[in-house]
Amino acid sequence: MAEGLVNHFLAGQWEARSAGTEPTGYVHPLAIEAMRELNIDIFDQTSKLVDEFRGLDFDAVITVCDQAAKNCPVWLGKGRVKHFGFPDPAAERGSEVEQIAAFRDVRDGLRKAIFEYLTQITAGEQ
Repeated sequence: MAEGLVNHFLAGQWEARSAGTEPTGYVHPLAIEAMRELNIDIFDQTSKLVDEFRGLDFDAVITVCDQAAKNCPVWLGKGRVKHFGFPDPAAERGSEVEQIAAFRDVRDGLRKAIFEYLTQITAGEQ
């Protein structure tokens, strides 16, 4: 969701690429639905392993869940590293209404936290 948000709303300023420590191989259908509510189509995105980006330099590397902060290898490439702790919405085991609400909460939290951080970098505050 973070990749889709950044690439949609901040296109031309930032380009996001996402990866995980344990990718599932697909984008969760409720993530697709939550993003579709903002008119963002992430259907064609893929779940990637962080190793695909080893050796590349980035302006910023952002981890977005507690598991990632614990399990991600130390980033030795170029780029500021920032962590934002968000629960994994796919772990929500409640009703369908509770599950989509979890994805919306994370989507909205990602948008706020990441955009504020990237705005600070762009303004030279970080």
